[in-house]
Amino acid sequence: MSSTVLRGMSGLFARLAAPFGANFAAARSLLRVAADESRDSKPRPKRPNPAKDNNGGGGGGNGGPGAPQPPQSRGLFTMVAVIVLMVLLFMMFSSPDRGERITLAEFKSAYEAGKLSEVTLSDEAVVAKRKADEANATETYVRIPINLANKDLVAAEVNKITDGKVQFRNTSPWMTLILFFAPLVFILILGWWIISRGLRAATGGGGMLGNFGKSRHRTLTKEMTGVSFADVAGIDEAKDECTEIIEFLKNPKKFTKLGGRIPRGVLLVGEPGCGKTLLAKAIAGEADVPFFSISGSDFVEMFVGVGASRVRDLFKQAKDSAPCIIFLDEIDAVGRRRGGGFTTGGHDEREQTLNAILVEMDGFNTTDGVIVIAATNRNDVLDPALTRPGRFDRQITVPLPDVKGRLEILKVHSKKVKLGPNINLERIARGTPMFSGADLAAIINEAAIAATMQNKDFIEHEDLEEARDKVKFGRAKKSRVREKDENKLVAFHEAGHAVLQALLPDADPLHKVTIIPRGGAGGATFSLPEKDRMGYSVKWLNATMRVLCGGRIAEAKAMNDASSGASMDISQVTSLARTMVVEWGMSRRLGFIRYTGMDTREMYMPERMYSEETAKLIDEEVRRMVDEAYADAQKILDDNWEKVAAVADALLKYETLAADDVHRLMRGEALAKPTVADLLRAEARKNAEANPPAPNGTAAPGTDLPPGTMPTPA
Repeated sequence: MSSTVLRGMSGLFARLAAPFGANFAAARSLLRVAADESRDSKPRPKRPNPAKDNNGGGGGGNGGPGAPQPPQSRGLFTMVAVIVLMVLLFMMFSSPDRGERITLAEFKSAYEAGKLSEVTLSDEAVVAKRKADEANATETYVRIPINLANKDLVAAEVNKITDGKVQFRNTSPWMTLILFFAPLVFILILGWWIISRGLRAATGGGGMLGNFGKSRHRTLTKEMTGVSFADVAGIDEAKDECTEIIEFLKNPKKFTKLGGRIPRGVLLVGEPGCGKTLLAKAIAGEADVPFFSISGSDFVEMFVGVGASRVRDLFKQAKDSAPCIIFLDEIDAVGRRRGGGFTTGGHDEREQTLNAILVEMDGFNTTDGVIVIAATNRNDVLDPALTRPGRFDRQITVPLPDVKGRLEILKVHSKKVKLGPNINLERIARGTPMFSGADLAAIINEAAIAATMQNKDFIEHEDLEEARDKVKFGRAKKSRVREKDENKLVAFHEAGHAVLQALLPDADPLHKVTIIPRGGAGGATFSLPEKDRMGYSVKWLNATMRVLCGGRIAEAKAMNDASSGASMDISQVTSLARTMVVEWGMSRRLGFIRYTGMDTREMYMPERMYSEETAKLIDEEVRRMVDEAYADAQKILDDNWEKVAAVADALLKYETLAADDVHRLMRGEALAKPTVADLLRAEARKNAEANPPAPNGTAAPGTDLPPGTMPTPA
């Protein structure tokens, strides 16, 4: 918008809005300022330099001092000024109360007194200019509103008062429409311009869609990941297969000289936290080839067809950079089985993305040198066309680590922290069955945080024990205060579990028992499996069910009442019994038959492949197993009730008992160790010695407790 146009607009609006007086002065001044800024912001042509033009020394080169400079931005003030102007004009033209409103009698008196001039009559009002006087230092405007009822009467009276000197002005209907709709159209155009400019800036200047169809992968190198195969432990078989992939990329002729071909795809399958993504980062750290990493959710976008476009762009860049590796993390986001669930058929955006992946992977040649590595923990929902040989030739299972693997993982993560001399990583590895690599890393990290908070110089074994319990069960709530009866109930509940855990030969060995609340539980009994299990035997399942029943039995006998604290035990024992019946064929009446349907996690309605009679029989068998477990547990506890009482009393006194303490109590021996109260007194005495009271009896500087008080267990 040039300065000439702005100044012309200023004059035009001044003539149109002359009846509106001083209110228009501000708008007109805004236009003048905008015009001046627009004129000043224009690039001025530089005068030629004869000296430089003659010898060609500095003015003709690109980017030299004599090169023409690009036009500068007109600034944001011009646009703001125009917007403010349009808003003011809209308010002035749409307002029905322009000028001072007077009556016809007041108009007659003022006109006869010579105070009014330039009387104008329109379809809306009679407007006149009031001359300046002592009361008003500047000229103002007055108006008489007109409607259809009094239009003719007011017009005749005004014409009579002014002796025919009134000026008639007919308002054009087109001008009314323009003045009404122009601000609205301007606002819409301005909004569209701002949005489109923002989209162009966000997409790198590629238009409104811009780079939406471009792949959002990251290219990783060894220096960027900082992970190698030395950092991967506990999954030796998976690591060996990935080592072969790196050999394929480094020396493909070695494998193709006998007629074989390089695998096109490798699917990493395993539970969350087992190390699938870590393994992929290690491959990127070991292979000297480009490594394109992208998540399955990065293909999904709000626009239809963008996912397929990104797939094509990703594979195109990969082929141009061959040999290379493409890593698709969480591929189940786009690779789910087609036609399942409540989708709209083949036009579903996710299915289009999957079709693009299938086509691109099937179009590889043996000489392309592109290997696709995908990771998922839901391989059961992947499309069969995606997992067939030729696309993903290998499926590498990344399992939960065994005892040896957990020990290796703990050693890898413990290299980054300071360990004390009493650390026994093998004991921690034995006490963490079914823990993933991520869980073990969290144990080391939580132990380091706990040791730091206690101002220790290194991590001690009890820090690792506490970190393991915290990761698995939650943080201990040592500051929680319970009533005496509630504390007694929890003590007998956990004593019932602990005694059964120690007496049953087929159950896991007891590790420790505590009545300190942890997570959502009021107490906990911990076991320490002697070995990893690939499956569950009937003897172990029956023993576990009886241990689960022990808490309710003990608390009911000790308190002559039952509580809701056994809700988790009831849930676990019921789940075990039903699984034994419907999945593992461990019922004598139902036999060696599986009664659960296919994977029902993709369906809203559960699948049931048996009759009502069979369902009733399943319920009866589940009830029978639970009742037998409850009766056996009750008999064992009744025969050993003095042991339960001894353990419960010790829990009330010490709060936490190790397995050796429980066995000693069950043999009738006494515990020779300080109680919680003794520990609190010792801690208070230690603080008093470190911070003696001042002579005036007040606490010494630096202590948080008054003299003679004991700290709380928290």
